[in-house]
Amino acid sequence: MTGLVLSRLAMGLAVAAILAVQAMAQTMAPATPKRLIVVSLEDRKLALVEDGQVKKIYPVAVGRPSTPSPIGTFTIERRVTNPTYFHDGKVVPPGPHNPVGSRWMGLNIRGYGIHGTNEPRSIGKAASHGCIRMAKADLEDLYPQMHVGDTVVLIGQRNAQTARLFDTPQPVLAATQQPVLTAQNTPAPAANTDPTSVAARAIAVVAAGTR
Repeated sequence: MTGLVLSRLAMGLAVAAILAVQAMAQTMAPATPKRLIVVSLEDRKLALVEDGQVKKIYPVAVGRPSTPSPIGTFTIERRVTNPTYFHDGKVVPPGPHNPVGSRWMGLNIRGYGIHGTNEPRSIGKAASHGCIRMAKADLEDLYPQMHVGDTVVLIGQRNAQTARLFDTPQPVLAATQQPVLTAQNTPAPAANTDPTSVAARAIAVVAAGTR
């Protein structure tokens, strides 16, 4: 009887030790970084913000005045490597002639996403049908760092927050100058859909130098 009690006690201690080791491993496991993309349509730049720190800034192409990029707070809904392009009955297989390049990150607003281009000279210009275009090397650098569900903030007009984030001066605009035309997405999908507010929180963390 005593032997049976001791055996059960030893088994219980062993299980407790295993659970303690597992709990310790979970506690010591590195936290998944929180990533956010902020795009300034007027600056034509994309910032990758990770844990409140600006990790990298990329030049991009944005929508033309006739086909403007949407503004608002969105999420990445789909990721595709070497996508096939479909538009108005036109089908372009993966390859150098594909209009969306080698990667596609679709947003939760139908038809819009972040992708590559077969027109690299368009980067830095208002030249797309509304999507955010990136150079091939930049896109393939950014793509593996982003996941479905990550937030993407598209801001239409330069302001103090975006100037601070992208480290660009704010020129005094003449009264006759017009801002970049942008499309509105209503209602925006996130709980807090004000893109300036979302970006401001990220920038505040950057400014404070905290994580």
